[in-house]
Amino acid sequence: MKLIGIVDTTFSRVDMGKAAIDELKNTGTGFKIERYTVPGVKDLPVACKKLFDESNCDIVMALGMPGPKDIDKVCAHEASTGLIQVQILTNKHIVEVFVHMDEAQDDKELRELAEARAREHAINTYDLLFRPERLTKQAGTGQRQGFNDEGAL
Repeated sequence: MKLIGIVDTTFSRVDMGKAAIDELKNTGTGFKIERYTVPGVKDLPVACKKLFDESNCDIVMALGMPGPKDIDKVCAHEASTGLIQVQILTNKHIVEVFVHMDEAQDDKELRELAEARAREHAINTYDLLFRPERLTKQAGTGQRQGFNDEGAL
């Protein structure tokens, strides 16, 4: 049985972990889920590493919601760099799912975007683990999680 890790934050204004778990449960079978919640995005890399090392997860989703200020964008970049390092160290995928608070015009749009992106990346996570050929078929098609797809050129 495969193990999918879900790491989310208390800083996020939307329960993206819950949306991702719900979508995974509706997508397929053959896995269990391990959830780990941390305070903020800079805590995500070590949480992912712990899920790989201590829980033996096969893949992890890292969900976070950086704020709109310049310092928040720097923190998000640092967290993303840390997530990349963990992937290289473990030779396992981390699907980074960040929704920046300034991506939306209002709270309603932010909630919808966060839930949609978490759900769409949950499907990507499942596909990476169980059916990577689906992702290959989508190569070059301009997929956008949480927004309308751009389409192929």
